[in-house]
Amino acid sequence: MNRTLIQAAWNGDVDELLKGIDKNPSMLHAVALEGSETPLHITCFAGHVNFVSTVINLRQDFSRELNQDGFTPLHIAAACGHAEIVKELLKVDLGLCLIKGKDEKIPLQLAVVKGKVEIVRELLLASLDSLDCTTARLETSLQLGVKNNQFEAFQVLIQHLKQVNKEDLLNSKDIHGNTILHLSVSMKQYEVVDFLLNGQVISKDKIELNSLNKRGLTPLDMLLTFQSEAGDREIEEILVQAGALKSKNIQSPAYPQEERPNHPDTRPENPRSPARAMLDYFKYNNLNESPSIVRNTLLVVVILITTATYQPALSPPGDAWQDDSIPSAGNNTLSSTTNITASIKRHTAGTAIMGTENPIAYSIFLFANSMGFYMSVHMIYILTDAFPLQLELQISLVALGTTYVACMNSYITFGFIGISIAMPFGMPVAITLYRNYLKKPRNASPHTTRKSPFSGDAITGDGGL
Repeated sequence: MNRTLIQAAWNGDVDELLKGIDKNPSMLHAVALEGSETPLHITCFAGHVNFVSTVINLRQDFSRELNQDGFTPLHIAAACGHAEIVKELLKVDLGLCLIKGKDEKIPLQLAVVKGKVEIVRELLLASLDSLDCTTARLETSLQLGVKNNQFEAFQVLIQHLKQVNKEDLLNSKDIHGNTILHLSVSMKQYEVVDFLLNGQVISKDKIELNSLNKRGLTPLDMLLTFQSEAGDREIEEILVQAGALKSKNIQSPAYPQEERPNHPDTRPENPRSPARAMLDYFKYNNLNESPSIVRNTLLVVVILITTATYQPALSPPGDAWQDDSIPSAGNNTLSSTTNITASIKRHTAGTAIMGTENPIAYSIFLFANSMGFYMSVHMIYILTDAFPLQLELQISLVALGTTYVACMNSYITFGFIGISIAMPFGMPVAITLYRNYLKKPRNASPHTTRKSPFSGDAITGDGGL
């Protein structure tokens, strides 16, 4: 898209747009072929309703285009809160409400996330099916309202939910099995819990108080496991009065064991202790954590390890000798001062006292500390692979490793230099070999068919093709 058209869309300059089209009638067609951002995306962000109307009249199909970020013009207008533009776009096609963009979010869900209450009302009136849509993580608009602390938008959704008799959505679960009650309790949102369970807007019978998420926790479990604030007590009282239970106390007295309905039992066989539940809660989940977040966290941890292991090289445990000492041979008639001097082992200024007095322990310490240091440097190299200024970063890492070796002034320095040089190269190779060993199939049948690593042909255990 040319700069003139971008500027006109951003400024809402309709005259400039029409002049450009007069000079080049195929200008908007060329934009359509590019398949990225259109003038309609830009002007919806800027909020120029007249420009929006003009573009729609010229190219109505632009209203359904996704930009490079995965949003339609209606997504953008809804998130920015431009109500008049939203109305203008809905005149084209009410089906625009159900187009899924990035993370499979529809315009209503973006409006809820940003708390644009007027837009939420407008989109709900335009499409009743918007409430049923879920994101890629199976989040409903209600759950997004709770997660983003948009209580006013959440109230509007609940009231509309009641009007269209879709209260069953109150118990919808996201990818982790959490309902809106799980989410509001875990985020300590008292107003949401009270709104759901006070019975004034929604009957408490419509809400599953003791629904279990994928970790086997009820809403009450989530509160008690991570209880830390004074306000938690008030939320607990609301839940208990409404009939909420812990997972280990859930029973079905209305049905004997042999007469229970054929519903899958999602309760854990052995209820976990609060300590175990907390560990599971904070455990890494590859469905929830993005690789970029994990990489950034690993970088922080690895840098801390590098700092912690580099420091002992500068300042060894027990400190370093401040002077040189070469004890001379003496006789049995030496004075007490001479005896003390003679009892001190030969050493050089700057060497570690621990290395002189306890060489075995110091050698173990140096080896373990160096292993941690070089492994953390290796991880920094892996985690920053393909970063800009890669050559400069590698030089810095080599320089850091060199200064580490130079700092280890001890009587075993020369022997350890060889080990230090081998470690940065040997440890990655050893780890790779060990990982490959663990991935090898175990107890394979001698006649099991497998694939050759060099071709697509199947090879049997006895060597036949």
